[in-house]
Amino acid sequence: MVRMETPICDFGWQAVDFDLPGVDGRRHTLRDVAGPRGLLVMFICNHCPYVQAVRERIVRDVAELKQLGIGAIAIMSNDAAEYPEDSFESMRRVAEEFRFPMAYVLDESQAVAKAYGAVCTPDFFGFNARLELQYRGRLDESRKETAPEGARRDLFEAMREVALTGQGPREQIPSMGCSIKWKHP
Repeated sequence: MVRMETPICDFGWQAVDFDLPGVDGRRHTLRDVAGPRGLLVMFICNHCPYVQAVRERIVRDVAELKQLGIGAIAIMSNDAAEYPEDSFESMRRVAEEFRFPMAYVLDESQAVAKAYGAVCTPDFFGFNARLELQYRGRLDESRKETAPEGARRDLFEAMREVALTGQGPREQIPSMGCSIKWKHP
């Protein structure tokens, strides 16, 4: 497992469209999942301890952000052939177990992860209503262990600011996680 950090936010970068199959049996596009005030695109997987440490907080934050007009989608781009715990069936099980309030979709070709420049799981991209990037940081101070209760909610606070003003904070702390598991030709 290679630990990676996300690059700094490229403010104003335009979200790239996608059309991906979800564990709910439907296909999901950028426009389908965007909320009236913005969109949170996250690259996650099932097996990564960094994601496992924050799954419940992701569910909480996505549900609260929805009330502020921010849509959300979780994309799994890992090579499931090499990491069976990230299979589509396992994705379905995890989404049900944790009651994901967002679409959980498979990027089997890894084209979407490449288009976004995703580097790790979790990797968070927060967009405003015009689908311009405003946040590329961490959820909170969790690592492989969940941060203590009461820890600052970096992602939630940033996306609340985006919902209210259309702009994200200038100071952002990178997300950290396991590298995306790229397919080898």
